[in-house]
Amino acid sequence: MRVELGPDGPRLRFGRPHPPQGEHRVRVRVELAGLCRSDLKEVARERHRASQFGHELVGVLTESTLGSRLPTGTRVVLDPNVPLARTTGFASEMYAAGSADRLITALPRVPADLPDRQAVFAEPLACARHCVGALARHDGTPLVERRIAVLGAGAAGLLIACLATLAGAKVTLANRSRDRAEFLRERGFDVSPIDALPGSAFDTAVIATSFVRPDILTEALRLLLPHGLVLLYGGTAPGDRLPGLACDLDPIRRREQAVRTAWAGKPITIAGSYGTTPADFTAALDVLPRLPVERLITREITLPQLPAVLLEQLTGRPLGKTLIRP
Repeated sequence: MRVELGPDGPRLRFGRPHPPQGEHRVRVRVELAGLCRSDLKEVARERHRASQFGHELVGVLTESTLGSRLPTGTRVVLDPNVPLARTTGFASEMYAAGSADRLITALPRVPADLPDRQAVFAEPLACARHCVGALARHDGTPLVERRIAVLGAGAAGLLIACLATLAGAKVTLANRSRDRAEFLRERGFDVSPIDALPGSAFDTAVIATSFVRPDILTEALRLLLPHGLVLLYGGTAPGDRLPGLACDLDPIRRREQAVRTAWAGKPITIAGSYGTTPADFTAALDVLPRLPVERLITREITLPQLPAVLLEQLTGRPLGKTLIRP
C-alpha cells in the first residue's frame, strides 16, 4: 500500500509497485514517515526540482543485494538528496536502486534503540545542521555569541534555532503569524513576532519560511547590522529577485554561494544553504535524543488517511508535525 502523486492529485494505491532497476537494490519496510512542507509543495506543483515525495522516514531493510555492506535487518533513514531510483516513502515498503556507494550514502544507519518518533526527524534535523554549518562557512567564524534571527517558526526554523543555540549563538526565533507562535509557546518554545524585532540589531538572519518571499526578505534585510549576512534556507524558484537587491536568489541558495551586495546603502551578504552531507546525518543522529522534537508532533495517521490530509493541509494552516504510520 502506498500514496502516489498522479495528474489528479494524491491517490492511495494497492499492490507492489514496479521496483526500480539499478546495479543494486534494497527494500525498506517503513516504520514511520513524516509529512514535510516540500511534500505539500509537490502536491501543489510548486516544487521546481526532482520529486522527493515521501522522504522523511525511518525503516528496516528487508531485502538488500549489498550483503554485509548494507545487510537486511539494518535500520535506516533516507537522504533524499542522493540520486537514486526509488519509490515513495509514503508506503508500507519503499524500493530503491542505484550503485552501492549511493545506496549506502542515501540510507544512513539508525540506532536500533532510537524511538521511531525521534528517528523520523533525522532528515529535517540533518538539513538544519547543514544550514547551521553554512552560517559558519559563509562567515568564516564560529557561531559563539553571534546574534542570529531565524525567521519562520515551522519545524525547520525551530530545529535551526535549537542547533544554533547549542553552538553558542544568541538566537531569536521569530514568526509572522500569531497562531504558530502561540502553538510553539504552549509547547515550551520562545517565539517573537517578526515585526517586533529591532532593526539593525542582528549579525545574521536565516530565512526558514517555506518560500523566500519578498516581504520576508525585506524584513531580514531590515534586521541586519551593516556587513551582516542573510542566509536563504527557504524555497526559491528560478528568476527570484528582490527589486533593489542586485543578485539572483535561486542560484545563490542552490549553489550555496555568498554574494556581497548592498541594501538601501547598507553593505550585506546574501548566502545560501541547500541539501545535506553524510556528516550532517551523523551529527543529527548524535544530537537528536537531546532535542525535544516530539513536542512538535500533533497527529499520527494511517496511509489511507493521507490523501485527504494532504489536501486538507494544502488549503489550511497545519501546525506541528503530522506522522504517517503504514
